[in-house]
Amino acid sequence: MASFPRISFSINPTVSRNLLTPSRSAQSPPTTATTTLRRRSVDKAPTFQPAAEINASIPSAQLKFDFKSYMLSKAAVVNQALDLAVPLTYPDRINEAMRYSLLAGGKRIRPALCIAACELVGGEEKLALPAACAVEMIHTMSLIHDDLPCMDNDDFRRGKLTSHRVFGESIAILAGDALLALAFHHLSHSSCSISPALVVRAVAELARCTGVQGLVAGQIVDLEYTGVEKLVGVETLEYIHVHKTAVLLEAAVVIGAIIGGGVEEEVERLRRYARCIGLLFQVVDDILDATKSSEELGKTAGKDLASDKTTYPKLVGLEKSREFAEGLLRDARLQLEGFDAAKAAPLVCLANYIAYRQK
Repeated sequence: MASFPRISFSINPTVSRNLLTPSRSAQSPPTTATTTLRRRSVDKAPTFQPAAEINASIPSAQLKFDFKSYMLSKAAVVNQALDLAVPLTYPDRINEAMRYSLLAGGKRIRPALCIAACELVGGEEKLALPAACAVEMIHTMSLIHDDLPCMDNDDFRRGKLTSHRVFGESIAILAGDALLALAFHHLSHSSCSISPALVVRAVAELARCTGVQGLVAGQIVDLEYTGVEKLVGVETLEYIHVHKTAVLLEAAVVIGAIIGGGVEEEVERLRRYARCIGLLFQVVDDILDATKSSEELGKTAGKDLASDKTTYPKLVGLEKSREFAEGLLRDARLQLEGFDAAKAAPLVCLANYIAYRQK
């Protein structure tokens, strides 16, 4: 299976190149400091569009789409499935800790992406639900571990005390470990109506995105550059975000497309879409961390600045960070062209939501 490529971007159109397909170059992040954003290009990509023009170009079938109702309905289905997946059995304490973080709310963006991708290629919600829950379990694990004192050392998540503040560090670590294992068990044992070959592909995709080619790689490089005087370049920052944040959104979309029976071309186009919105998610997160309060975010604001962590606004400023986000949004939407407009509407709206969310 191909490794996760390094993706580069440029806001200078004369420097652009097509980097939405896997790169043959080495995967280690560069260490040379730079403040040039390289925005990825796609074949026949249009010139930069402001937000108003992007929204105006959405087909009417997508403009009429009730995104709020869609997200609420998917969140309700996912929450019910997650509740059933982690019953309060012995030993009680570990299950309480798992449920505390897993059922603490959240927008359920990753499960919604998984279901939407499945439905886009012809699948049904019930087919994608085990995979959607598995991705959310791993996402929750990553939040529990990321909040630990030895990692980002955060006290609040989704407006509540973090797991280690409630249950202690030992239980929090074990709760994350248990959710990681449960994710693979749930995906492999609750997908009975899906062909074994597709389940194996989905499990392999999730494993790749979780391990040393995904979340773990992003976290370790992030730790190496946190609180040090050495200036981090944009490409290294990009490597961190692509692996630590974007890769799990990619897993959600790609696994949904696989489970839904999408052909290879459809799966890869949706992979490219997911990589765009994955990095977009983190760029917006950096902007919000620098501009919103803790009360508005539901988590500690300004912690990146306090820990001397490198962010896009810190390297290139807020204005260029926002332009970068607009470019990623445009490129994400380009990958959905050619799909049925009504079926693609959830993914278009999810990309817009990620770009313009306020928390």
